[in-house]
Amino acid sequence: MSEDSTTLPEDATENLALTGEEETVGERALHRIVIVGHVDHGKSSLIGRLLHDTDSLPPGKFEELKEVSARRGMDVEWSFVLDAFQAERDQAVTIDTTQIWFKTALRDYVIIDAPGHREFLKNMVSGAASADAAIMVVDAEEGVREQSRRHAYLLHLLGVQQIAVVINKMDLVDYSQARFEEVSRQISDYLKSIGSVPLVIVPISARGGDNIAGRSERTPWYDGPTVISTLDGFHGHPGIGAQPLRMPIQDVYKFDARRILAGRIESGAISVGDTVLFSPSNKTAKVRSIEAWPQNSASDTAAAGESVGITLVEQLFVERGEVVSHMENPPRLGTTFHARLFWLGHKPLKVGDSYKLKLLTQEAEVRVKSIERIVDTQTLQNSAGDAVERNAVAEVTLYSRQVLALDDYGDLSRTGRFVLVEDYDTVGGGVIFMEGLPDQRQAITVKSTNVISVEHNLTADSRAARNGHHGGVLWFTGLSGAGKSTLAMEVEQRLFAKGYQVYVLDGDNVRRGLNANLGFSPEDRTENIRRVGEAAALFADSGIICITAFISPYRVDRDRARASAPGRFHEIFIKADVATCEQRDPKGLYKKARAGEIPQFTGISAPYEPPESPDLVVDTAAEDVTESVGRIIRYIEDAFTLKKRAD
Repeated sequence: MSEDSTTLPEDATENLALTGEEETVGERALHRIVIVGHVDHGKSSLIGRLLHDTDSLPPGKFEELKEVSARRGMDVEWSFVLDAFQAERDQAVTIDTTQIWFKTALRDYVIIDAPGHREFLKNMVSGAASADAAIMVVDAEEGVREQSRRHAYLLHLLGVQQIAVVINKMDLVDYSQARFEEVSRQISDYLKSIGSVPLVIVPISARGGDNIAGRSERTPWYDGPTVISTLDGFHGHPGIGAQPLRMPIQDVYKFDARRILAGRIESGAISVGDTVLFSPSNKTAKVRSIEAWPQNSASDTAAAGESVGITLVEQLFVERGEVVSHMENPPRLGTTFHARLFWLGHKPLKVGDSYKLKLLTQEAEVRVKSIERIVDTQTLQNSAGDAVERNAVAEVTLYSRQVLALDDYGDLSRTGRFVLVEDYDTVGGGVIFMEGLPDQRQAITVKSTNVISVEHNLTADSRAARNGHHGGVLWFTGLSGAGKSTLAMEVEQRLFAKGYQVYVLDGDNVRRGLNANLGFSPEDRTENIRRVGEAAALFADSGIICITAFISPYRVDRDRARASAPGRFHEIFIKADVATCEQRDPKGLYKKARAGEIPQFTGISAPYEPPESPDLVVDTAAEDVTESVGRIIRYIEDAFTLKKRAD
């Protein structure tokens, strides 16, 4: 191996400095590199030549390679080193991802050869998803092609930030510096347009071995790093040891009297004595011990990249899918998240479709709530649409009835990735974005201790007998301008005239007092609805019919309000589309939202999740106030009244 294979030239060390933590094998660092690029641009050939030039081929492999190539009437075909399937040799196309161990003087590597053909993009995605860095291969003669752009976008989508480009087949363009610079501009411009920057661009000929392990005399105009020194210049998992702890629970084992929670630490570190939080269950416990295999490798501390087990001082019921973190920087809890998604399914993705979500070791059913935009990976233009076709990229919103532990990809790229599965087949993958969405953890955290409920001497039946009706909650939900407050106040007046005990909790009125300390962030909105739900439940418990008029955009918040008044909660969907509400705009809020004066405005820049099974739907776009009030009154009389009252 040449000196270039382990030492970077001075002009490259600034961009390719060795920093951060790396997974290790023994005393050596282990690094995962994915090789991507358009079909036939020479990815497998590059790897084959790389192994040969560094004396990494098994004994006799080169002779076998020459013999196989000669039988096909060709010079040594380096791609045959990795193309293990006969179909690949016959068609000269890589079908599956091939992983091969590889060593330099500095590190151990897992090289992942990802298929470039469009039909095998799913395999490319699975290969790239586990990579620490990528090398993109571009044909010097053909230049940047469709799959080159698509693969570059996928690397960006999957959070692979370290990308080096090799311009292959320089022998076909007579090692032209001008052609190299032209193709370099093409790929650099595209990567820049999607927010990536190539760390280095190397001119090579995989067939001739130019600039692979040693610098080539046929490119005297190039003074940058070779492919080997580029690989050794990639850093490991960038800063994951300093990032918040994330350890997804893979399984729970019982040894002796111990319950060992096993998993791989994706980021951060954990130590004996740490108080850890489990998400989404929101349970806490102290770490008693850290278990490792073999046992003599156990330690009081474990860090990112290690697969370990932990035991707890307190015995908790914890299952696969929980995520271990520290208390001070946990994942968010939620049922809704935004995603940038690459679609691989044969059937298009549509609003309302359901899939199995796999996120770390969590699994849950999710539904497509909305498709915000579809992205053309070549032109990067956005377009609207109600379906995402195969091999397209889209920004969507997904919803689960199950609370999930979620990390924003921008904060923690390794735990912000997911895949979607349908009928045991992977149909999509992407990254998570939580902007504008609430963290539900605060709403489910009970801080009070030593609190014991006091039972009333008056029963619900005795209150109902006195009032002539049961107490309960009528929860009006809908967009701003749908008519919630108007209908609530009118219904209150009509019921009061009939002798009902009734009171309205209106959004604006509550925010002047009970919730005056809350703003309009997603977390504050969640807390606003939590408080209102608890207050409404107290009204219902006292025998009063409590009408609430709140947008309450998230189903999980309304479900929590329902749980506060079990058997007494009635969800009334005040239905009106955004266009109708915006036309009314009684408070001028839509106008301000369109002007950017109100960020995260429901229906415009923030989501609204309509009820899935409301107790009553009142369509104010199709009927007037009198008709709507009449239907609500009739519903109340049927649901609450002990005996019919006369008008």
